[in-house]
Amino acid sequence: MLRRVVVENGILEGLPAADPRITVFKGVPFAAPPVGELRWRPPQPCKDWEGVYKAYTFAPISIQATPGLNPDNIYTKEWHVDPNVPMSEDCLYLNVWTPAKRPDEKLPVMVWIFGGGLQVGYTSEMEFDGERIARRGIVFVSVNYRLNVFGFFAHPQISAENPNGPKANFGLLDQLAGIAWVKRNIAAFGGDPDNITIFGQSAGGGSVTAHITSPVSKGMFQKAIIQSGGGFAPPRFNQGYPSLEEAEKMGEEFFKYLGVDSLDEARKIDAMELFEKAKSFEGRWGFVRDGYYIVDNPVKLIMEGKWHKIPLIMGHTGNEFVEKPNAKTVEEFKDYAYKKYQEDAEEYLRLCKVENDDVEEMCNKGAVNMFEIGNLMWCEYNAEKKDTTIYCYRFDPEIPGDDAGSFHSSELWFTFETLAKCWRPFVGKHYDLARQMCNYWTNFAKKGDPNGLDADGTPMPEWRPYTKEEPFIMLFGDRPGKDPDRPTELMKLMVKHYFKRLRI
Repeated sequence: MLRRVVVENGILEGLPAADPRITVFKGVPFAAPPVGELRWRPPQPCKDWEGVYKAYTFAPISIQATPGLNPDNIYTKEWHVDPNVPMSEDCLYLNVWTPAKRPDEKLPVMVWIFGGGLQVGYTSEMEFDGERIARRGIVFVSVNYRLNVFGFFAHPQISAENPNGPKANFGLLDQLAGIAWVKRNIAAFGGDPDNITIFGQSAGGGSVTAHITSPVSKGMFQKAIIQSGGGFAPPRFNQGYPSLEEAEKMGEEFFKYLGVDSLDEARKIDAMELFEKAKSFEGRWGFVRDGYYIVDNPVKLIMEGKWHKIPLIMGHTGNEFVEKPNAKTVEEFKDYAYKKYQEDAEEYLRLCKVENDDVEEMCNKGAVNMFEIGNLMWCEYNAEKKDTTIYCYRFDPEIPGDDAGSFHSSELWFTFETLAKCWRPFVGKHYDLARQMCNYWTNFAKKGDPNGLDADGTPMPEWRPYTKEEPFIMLFGDRPGKDPDRPTELMKLMVKHYFKRLRI
């Protein structure tokens, strides 16, 4: 097994995973610590080290709200359970799980980008254990990045420092630096630098969308998976991507709030003090259309054909971001329909009509999952243009333990096949589904096609691409199979309606 490897900055030593056939290298530096003068600058090269770097433990997580402090929050109960996890502004580290015995094996590579609204999250969350993925012949890498005010702050003085380069989106640049490090060094771990799949969920999925529409990242990866990443999701077409000028104005207001005039002063503020001030400031730090990395709204770029056109998997969970009419009477429901869907209101009302004018049932029929509509829009647009191959899915099995259903992020335990780490009383059917989902994901990374054999050598249910002739959506219910209920007539109407409204 590869327990020691030589990378560009020196020698790394890893440890056996729970499965000794896998070696894990934790806390590997891929860029210089973004502290002091490097705060709010693009990631800089790592310094070489002497001797053997013992990559035995996860590095500190990015500065964020302390995990584990709200036991009533479903996400805290699910993942962010340890309030004592080390945290630091010095956070640009990645982790590698490899099954390789030799450096020349050229195994497929998967690079994971975690979610958390660009405000929280970290690679050492227990569901992100890469061992099960590595056991399938994949070199798995998870990359940390700067969050919140540290990763997505903009200010005119920062722009002045980089007149011809990055002016914002430092968290995205961290991710790209990690991917670039992988491309330069992954052969030492037995990986193939020319077969890299990036994948992410929620804000990580949004990050993947940003990467596949950025001219800066072209050629850095060959495939992508977007889990609950939004994509075309209405009504978010113009949200989450302020212009550089708008972001800079917020940065100026934040400096006033801090009581500083210059970047030099702001860079000297203690990191935790800066974070606490940013939390109390009325503003949200996220993606910026900086003209460098995010050159325009990704939806607009995709519709203009200005993206990398690589094979994709995309999908969502059944119980996330559902928009449901809030009406108590038939007249209120009609008012909602005409305000929301305008010239398509009559068709919407026809599709939602029920006997006895049961308003509650009408509202239930009129509810739509906005991520589902967004994914369908992307699939429909691609089916027309035939730019690439897209495999679409809906994750909606029975989830035990409470009545949360297939909530946002619930698929993570399944795609990583880490159900045993979860508090929920999963049973055999859940473990079967997780095994197969992990198979589909890793098959796609290997060859751009998720299909293949299950652990017993029998073919898994076929997952066909989404096409005009066959709008195939894989349903991950209690078992995988073609979704018999999608796309519905209401979903088709939503797609038509939002394409008409799409003005970016």
